[in-house]
Amino acid sequence: MESVGFKEWAIVCAALGGGQQNIILRKGGIAEGRDGFRFQHREFFLFPTAFHEQWEKTRLPQAVLPSMIDGEVEINFWVKIDAIEVVTSLEQAEALAPLHVLKPSVVEERFYYNETRALHVAFVRVFRIFPAWKFPDAPAFGGCRSWVKLPPPPSTLRSEPVIDDEEHAQRAQFFRTIVGDVATQAPLPS
Repeated sequence: MESVGFKEWAIVCAALGGGQQNIILRKGGIAEGRDGFRFQHREFFLFPTAFHEQWEKTRLPQAVLPSMIDGEVEINFWVKIDAIEVVTSLEQAEALAPLHVLKPSVVEERFYYNETRALHVAFVRVFRIFPAWKFPDAPAFGGCRSWVKLPPPPSTLRSEPVIDDEEHAQRAQFFRTIVGDVATQAPLPS
């Protein structure tokens, strides 16, 4: 796997790693270049970001932000994309709620972010890595962009899926049921 990180709210990384979330929803924009956002990699590490209001934007009323140490990055999860869709119906985006922890207002805000009126949605399989991978934070990881190049991971990292195969298959079927007819299937990154 290429050593690349996908920047995501720390609370969403924790939800993905806790089996509470199976999709990643992205709007276009955020300094992603002329072509806008796209899922560029099939497998990547989740790079948690600190955003003090993120818990207010989720449906996790008792959520506590994972602790983060200034000057250090801690990677606990990597993901593999199973499917990518471009969802062009807000109703369809809202129907995906059982697969994520974001508040409906956040999904709507992302959907209407620009004139495209769509969300990029990846259905993912999440793996916990152990031991946690820690390395110094660096200016190269900053900025409003989704993808960051990471240092080479330690050869001692091991991983295991956060949910079992049967549960993953059930959630994948639910995802397909919701997006199957209306969304535009995007090609998986190579």
